[in-house]
Amino acid sequence: MTFDSLLNIIDNKLSSGVSQTEGLQYICQLLFDHIAHYDWVGYYLHNPKKKELVLNAYAGEPTNHTNIPFGKGICGQVAQSNEIFIVDDVTAHNNYISCSLDVKSEIVIPLFVNEKNIGQIDIDSNRLRAFSEKDAAFLGEVNHLVSIHLF
Repeated sequence: MTFDSLLNIIDNKLSSGVSQTEGLQYICQLLFDHIAHYDWVGYYLHNPKKKELVLNAYAGEPTNHTNIPFGKGICGQVAQSNEIFIVDDVTAHNNYISCSLDVKSEIVIPLFVNEKNIGQIDIDSNRLRAFSEKDAAFLGEVNHLVSIHLF
């Protein structure tokens, strides 16, 4: 399935009036099921009371990393920097939080609502150098749809 067709499916689903939780879970499962190199897909949202991320929805193996302090790991860095982060080889990154020995690369895209970073989509792959600028652009569009339909 192409990125464009996935975006159309996501837009149709989110515009149908689904809840925030249902919409985020739907996206996680859809991407996990239809993009071969997406081996874990999750949405972390900022905890408004603490400087931490809280896992809201995911597809893939369960993780112990349900709360991540800002600054810790790739996700925590994105929460502070507001920048896209692509890691080609997680073993070469000194601030990586290991969720599984199988994970080789990761991409994290911040989720902005009214120009404020409120969370992120985090994707792990069991392949080295799995993610490209095409993935980053696609996931940025996914997050744009999330921001206009669910927040």
